Amino acid sequence: MEKRLVLRGVIAGAVAGLLAFVFARIFAEPQIRTAIDYESGRDAAQGALDKAAGLPMDMGGPDIFSRTVQANIGIGVGMILFGAAMGALFAVAYAICLGRTGRLRPRPLAMLVALGGFLGIYFVPFIKYPANPPSIGHPDTIRDRGNLYLAMVACSVLFLVLAVVLGKRLQARFGNWNATLLAAGAYVVVIGTIMAVLPSLGELADNVQEFGHHATETPLPLTDPQGAIVYPGFPADTLFDFRFLSVAAQLLLWATLGLVFGPMAERLLDPEARKAASGAGAGAGAGTAPVVAA
Repeated sequence: MEKRLVLRGVIAGAVAGLLAFVFARIFAEPQIRTAIDYESGRDAAQGALDKAAGLPMDMGGPDIFSRTVQANIGIGVGMILFGAAMGALFAVAYAICLGRTGRLRPRPLAMLVALGGFLGIYFVPFIKYPANPPSIGHPDTIRDRGNLYLAMVACSVLFLVLAVVLGKRLQARFGNWNATLLAAGAYVVVIGTIMAVLPSLGELADNVQEFGHHATETPLPLTDPQGAIVYPGFPADTLFDFRFLSVAAQLLLWATLGLVFGPMAERLLDPEARKAASGAGAGAGAGTAPVVAA
């Protein structure tokens, strides 16, 4: 049973990843293109400043894959594989929840697990470390950024699970509604404390050493030695649109995962009820046929 649930989760996740890719390709790709153009213009301005100062210029290297390949095949395959992997994890979580959620039917349970996955794996970590388009983030901080994000995901998922356990234990004493509110409040307090303790990306050692104390890694205006702005900072509208569309794409992925997986799980877990319903419908049709004919 568990293996068949996981297989259905992988299929539902792949479908969800495909839809999320189509959405991102249509709506988010223009923002990525804008960010890449900004990065190219900023690099050219920085190169001109370095040349004027007599500093060695960083020529960079050629792209291994063209932007067309990255925007279509690369991101598409990546999102489908990501969706399939999340679908497998989703199915495991769904199997664990079976029999522990009272009378909740397979389809509502699928949507509830999908909501938990969206919040725990993506949205809560996003609040602390939001998604960024190209040209935001410095190469020297890639490892630190990755480790911090993974730590945030791990804490979010762990304390979300503990909040569910806490809510179940408080249910007998406070009732379902109050227990849910208490567990949710405890989760918010704990995860908020963790967000306050973890450093912001602008406060990473490499960033402080090179750029000073800032809240984020978003590029500030580029200035010449006299302090005059020679290239603007990263456009705020592009940053907002990219992050908003990133959340929308993930919401689409997890919603699709729940909606696609729910019916498949229901057919797998409750075949007797389906057969009984079909038989009842057939019997009702047979019973009414003489009346109509009469």
